[in-house]
Amino acid sequence: MESMKIKTHIGNDKILKIELPDEFANEELEIVIVFQRIAEKSLQSATKTPEELGYSRRFLEEVIGSWEGEAIERPEQLPFEEREEIQWPIS
Repeated sequence: MESMKIKTHIGNDKILKIELPDEFANEELEIVIVFQRIAEKSLQSATKTPEELGYSRRFLEEVIGSWEGEAIERPEQLPFEEREEIQWPIS
């Protein structure tokens, strides 16, 4: 069994269009459809401007590159930990 998650819009024609990968061509499939309405609130927040979400108009310009302290350096990576090989089946 395989699953796939998509977001789509159903128009006035009430037709759901799903395109499957080529590997399913010319096959009989049993399809189960489970759906959930997308909350109107989340749809509205996706279309709001940064100002409507509480950010200043110049938020990105003010934040990007604004670090004024010492240069940040990543320390050298530690050596890879050697572990025992897992033996199957575990008894």
